[in-house]
Amino acid sequence: MIRFDQVSKRYPEGREALSRVNFDIPAGDMVFLTGKSGAGKSTLLKLIIVMERASQGQVFVQGTNLNRLARRNIPAIRRDIGVVFQNHQLLFDRTVFENVALPLTIAGYQPREVGRRVRAALAKVGLGDKEKQLPIALSGGEQQRVGIARAVVNKPSLLLADEPTGNLDPGLSAEIMNLFEQFNQVGVTVLIASHDLALINRMNRRQLLLHEGRLLEDRPPATLVATDLRGGL
Repeated sequence: MIRFDQVSKRYPEGREALSRVNFDIPAGDMVFLTGKSGAGKSTLLKLIIVMERASQGQVFVQGTNLNRLARRNIPAIRRDIGVVFQNHQLLFDRTVFENVALPLTIAGYQPREVGRRVRAALAKVGLGDKEKQLPIALSGGEQQRVGIARAVVNKPSLLLADEPTGNLDPGLSAEIMNLFEQFNQVGVTVLIASHDLALINRMNRRQLLLHEGRLLEDRPPATLVATDLRGGL
């Protein structure tokens, strides 16, 4: 699904955000990308959605080499990737329904199909009764759920999240992570950037640890580690 092959990213001012990063994420996995602020997490996600291009190395998504992707083909790649942001990036002058419908409207879906998909997505995140409200009337956790509904309304095969629980309390953070697990359980590949180690460790998923732009460690789930240890006895 995602492969980074000796990927480096240097910005025009000379800052190297990523340095020779290598990893593979198979389809259907749920993986956490972690590290301190400035470690390169957001840059890595931007490479996957082609907001940035690698300075060196190759980035592959579903077998497509993004470094060689023509600009005109970028929208097609992005339609199969859902993105959840920490600050939601909702349009506060539009209703919840209109916010979630935006990707479908841009893609040219018919109104009946838009309505069906939007209501299904809102029901999935527990906001089926909020479609007519403006985002400003919702809590922070509800706004994040709207962002998740918008990210999955296109039924993407890949879901990216950049610090999706950064502004939420522990209880709400756990609820949001539970939603990501539900999408993963139906086959969606999920990559979440977060520095909340306590929450990540409770999830018991593979972790990619970045430090100053380098992939410092690729940690498997603890259950896999325990299985390996038992197999060696």
